[in-house]
Amino acid sequence: MSDKTVELQLDDAGLATDLPRPADSRDVIQDVPFRPVQFRDDDLPTALERSAAWLRQAQQWLGEPMDVIAIHLDYDDRAGSPYYEVKLLCNEEDLAGAPLAVRRTE
Repeated sequence: MSDKTVELQLDDAGLATDLPRPADSRDVIQDVPFRPVQFRDDDLPTALERSAAWLRQAQQWLGEPMDVIAIHLDYDDRAGSPYYEVKLLCNEEDLAGAPLAVRRTE
């Protein structure tokens, strides 16, 4: 076991300050241990495309595959306000950039 401490640069939400954020204002990284990164749109393919684009950016930033334990789909297809919500349940340590910080100290 090592006594080395790893310093992370986190924002108020506990996310790495340079983690790519979802681009659309309807998309959000939520606050739970395995944090859902939510992509919401009235068109399912568009929500899926934005989630895939964000995942590619985040994995490139992280330098390794993002730990996603589940993908959750919610929808409301009632007339007047249909929506699709795609949630990627991502490891909080990956979102905080812990693997990057560990590699920097090695």
